[in-house]
Amino acid sequence: MITVINSILTILGIYFGIGLLFGIYFFLAGARKIDPIINDSKWTVRLLLVPGAVATWPFLISKLFKTEKQ
Repeated sequence: MITVINSILTILGIYFGIGLLFGIYFFLAGARKIDPIINDSKWTVRLLLVPGAVATWPFLISKLFKTEKQ
């Protein structure tokens, strides 16, 4: 049972670790690529988006790739 819990915690740690790296990228440049209107907002607005970007990074990465192709 402890092995299962350790495995789940490791997977969650990796998920949120990747999410944190993506959140930093999203704060610096990614948000502008998805929504050009964010250029007019202050940096604090983009900072508020970081926790959501950390949690939903797979969805946002796919959205970034779709906007780059168009």
